[in-house]
Amino acid sequence: MSGEIDFHGAKVAFFINDHILVYRRDNKPDIPFPDMLDLPGGGRENGESGAECVARETFEEFGIRIAIDEFDHVQTYPNWRGSGAVALFFVCRLSAPILDEIVFGDEGQDWQTMPVVEFLASNNAVPHLQLRLQEYLKTRDLRH
Repeated sequence: MSGEIDFHGAKVAFFINDHILVYRRDNKPDIPFPDMLDLPGGGRENGESGAECVARETFEEFGIRIAIDEFDHVQTYPNWRGSGAVALFFVCRLSAPILDEIVFGDEGQDWQTMPVVEFLASNNAVPHLQLRLQEYLKTRDLRH
């Protein structure tokens, strides 16, 4: 066990300059947020830490390995379903060349980088992740 609070999953906003890495979820009616823009991440496995969770999910979804110390845990939130363990939100800065290493996995339809402002304004993005990112950006702006 990692010694962290109990959490059900974690998401990460990967920043590449003023863009973020997103993927379009599968268009299946039996999954949450079908056909919407999502951030990398997913459910916790085997008592892993939040950083271990997003590192594993990033590898599974995009085929790239990111060291766990590259992830900054910035927020803890209630479960978007309204009950259950909390969710963690991370940020990580990447350099553009890593995009050439992406091998997209079998979850989701496609991936892209998009300007942060476009993700925040999109009607096709997972709403609670837009809020998480917006809140993070506000706190970051207050520190600078």
